[in-house]
Amino acid sequence: MTTPLLVTGGTGTLGRLIVPRLLADGLSVRVLSRTRREPADGVEYVAADLRSDDADGAIAAAVDGVDTVLHLAGGPKGDGEAAARLARAAARAGVKHLVHISVIGVDRVPVAWFRTKLAAEQAVTGSGVPWTILRAAQFHDLVLKTATAMARSPIVPVPGGLRLQPVDARDVAERLTELTLGEPAGLVADLAGPRVAPMGDLLRSYLTAAGKRRLLVPVRLPGKIGRVYRDGGNLTPDGADLGTRTWEDFLAERLG
Repeated sequence: MTTPLLVTGGTGTLGRLIVPRLLADGLSVRVLSRTRREPADGVEYVAADLRSDDADGAIAAAVDGVDTVLHLAGGPKGDGEAAARLARAAARAGVKHLVHISVIGVDRVPVAWFRTKLAAEQAVTGSGVPWTILRAAQFHDLVLKTATAMARSPIVPVPGGLRLQPVDARDVAERLTELTLGEPAGLVADLAGPRVAPMGDLLRSYLTAAGKRRLLVPVRLPGKIGRVYRDGGNLTPDGADLGTRTWEDFLAERLG
């Protein structure tokens, strides 16, 4: 029997794409999930909440006998504490490779969510476990969710100067699978979509694909956050890896 590989967040957007790839490569996969599940399709499940102070025992059981951990689990808050709890358990268990997904601009954008992502990175890099971190751009799925929510109003405020380079989750899954099967590589090249676009352009493409008409009104992002976004602090510097699927490709598939 092969040594199991642990995936946190294995039932989420990325996990649902990566776990089948790992199984297809003949790996034994263990998934850490907040809800209890029965083994299915060759996957073993361990129930634990990485954000709970009472989960240390379950997390220790999840990493027991594991050489590689792929940490995909994330949320609106608490990612730093969750990553630290997982990293400590991985170090104690003698894990040989800790792979983590992060976000581009995590060390530049002064927003609370980015700070939690940076704290998660620091927990991984300071764990003593050999590590790999991939920073990716916003997923098309997240941009679609945002655009859908914004378009509920007949008048849509568009943050001026805000540009995104959204990436398809399938491109990220492909790269993360490759990194997980490889040796620890440290902080690898960012992964973003094939095109940088103003938020207004992304919204217009969404409205066209969804068959909706809305009035787009530009608004200015104030303060330091506005300056960082206008300066492209959320975008990747030169030298990034680029995905192949565009925002328009994604919309055509998702909205038909």
